[in-house]
Amino acid sequence: MQNFSHISVDGVLELDSTPVIVDIRDPQSFANGRMPEAIHLSNDNFASFINETPKTQPVVVVCYHGISSQQAADIIAQQGFVDVYSMDGGFEAWHSQGQVVETAS
Repeated sequence: MQNFSHISVDGVLELDSTPVIVDIRDPQSFANGRMPEAIHLSNDNFASFINETPKTQPVVVVCYHGISSQQAADIIAQQGFVDVYSMDGGFEAWHSQGQVVETAS
């Protein structure tokens, strides 16, 4: 049983609450382009993310194409988060739909 929901790019844009966007791609891909205000989530900062993020805040997990994010979203949901999503199509869908992309400054 999966503990997360799937969400489209449009669905992310329509969320009532501002979600925490967690990007699980490699650091170089994250630096080259990411969703606005996304945080890079890795094994190195996973524990602090779990401890410091309110469990009631929506969390949207993003990877390259929306496949790896499903497993990560399920793991995050198992940590007690109540509103967890895996974004279908991943960052590639976000970028191909012409949404704003931030880069390292």
